[in-house]
Amino acid sequence: MKGMYPLANNPAMVMDLYELTMANGYFKNVELQETKVAFDVFFRKIPDGGGFAIFAGLEQIVDYITNLHFDKEDVDYLRSLNLYSEEFLKYLETFRFHGDVYAFEEGSVIYPNEPVITVVADIVEAQIIETEILAQFNHQSLIATKAQRVVHAAEGRIVSDFGARRAHNNDAAVFGARACAIGGVHGTATVLAGQKFGIPVSGTMAHSWVMFYGDELTAFRKFAEVYPDNCILLVDTYDVMGSGVPNAIKVFHEMKQKGIESRNYGIRLDSGDLAYLAKKARKALDHAGFKDAKIVISNSLDEYSITSILKQGGPVDVFGVGERMITAKSEPVFGGVYKLCAVNKKGVWEPRIKISDNVEKTTNPGLKEVYRIYDDQGRAIADLLTKKGEPLDLSKPYDFVSPERPWKKYKYENCTAKPMQKLVVEKGKRTYETEAVSDIAERVKHQLHHEIWAEEQRFENPHLHYLDMSPDYYEMKIHMLSHS
Repeated sequence: MKGMYPLANNPAMVMDLYELTMANGYFKNVELQETKVAFDVFFRKIPDGGGFAIFAGLEQIVDYITNLHFDKEDVDYLRSLNLYSEEFLKYLETFRFHGDVYAFEEGSVIYPNEPVITVVADIVEAQIIETEILAQFNHQSLIATKAQRVVHAAEGRIVSDFGARRAHNNDAAVFGARACAIGGVHGTATVLAGQKFGIPVSGTMAHSWVMFYGDELTAFRKFAEVYPDNCILLVDTYDVMGSGVPNAIKVFHEMKQKGIESRNYGIRLDSGDLAYLAKKARKALDHAGFKDAKIVISNSLDEYSITSILKQGGPVDVFGVGERMITAKSEPVFGGVYKLCAVNKKGVWEPRIKISDNVEKTTNPGLKEVYRIYDDQGRAIADLLTKKGEPLDLSKPYDFVSPERPWKKYKYENCTAKPMQKLVVEKGKRTYETEAVSDIAERVKHQLHHEIWAEEQRFENPHLHYLDMSPDYYEMKIHMLSHS
């Protein structure tokens, strides 16, 4: 029997069965096979009641789409289901994606109900790629958004990803570490993420190191011998202030007496009242002459516990954040969706809309442009939807519609606009160079420092960023709603 790991040998097979069922149905209707359609990828709700989210996962989406194919064993398995025509199965044997994909830049700040990604392709091709696009978009955007909240709470202190062992599987650990870095986390303990994405890796020791040697002082001395330039000692195996910190101080004195000037040394706390213990440890380290010794803390941290520790005066230099960031424990679902928005009939694009009794589930129809609107100070004040190809002139006051208050008159004055979507896949081929994770993280940082209002970045009752519409776009949507 073949081994089951790695489970997903071919990402093409990571899909919901209904995608193939619908694709086969379209394929059997010959005149539909080459019908062009457009699908939008968007999300409806910002996790944790935040003011914005961070888009991550684009690189993996583009890599998936441009390499998409079905192996012989995949087609043989699908044949064994007795669900699909032989002609369709033969089509899958040579399947390649030939469509276009438009997307925000990875690392963009994003808001609900705007198309972050738009796929334009033949109906069969567009249908087949749904699950994997959503899997990457939802997971990495969720983790990047959570990580950014944690980094924001840390107020400039170092945050490191310690989450691999609590992630939902290996892919979640590695791509989660990537998303954490995009969100602003400084490094990771996950070695493969460091290797694949150039993320700085770091780590200290486990309690087992101390327990193995039997006595704490010996364990610390042995570690310092091997890693004098990265000597972070875990001090809570037995008694933090009774033995852990005093023994760490002894070792630091011994290193100093030997002329060892460590570039990175200090202690890690992994249990107990972290704010209280950090303050006690800081006082002891300073009294002993080790004012540059770092204090690292870990143990089920998130943005709320970090905020609390710092408000209590916890003198922490590094936060090691694990399970609550890598799983986005407080709200572990991003809720991105893949919805049909337009169909090309005889060369003319016709909008499509999903209508629901739940207002938030009614979609924004048609091919569209997304613009970010900036005031004269360069701050983003809203996003704007227009019809695809609709002219936008902000050189003079511009009338727009707020969907929440369509009866009121609004204007953009002294504003500029940036189109948010770019062509990232054209006729099945990538159109841009792969970006370093560090560059994507810098894009996030730049937006948050220079474009996004501080009021949107607070955890409690953040300012609402509006998604406005051009009058023509709004009229088209209302017409579709009233004639459905």
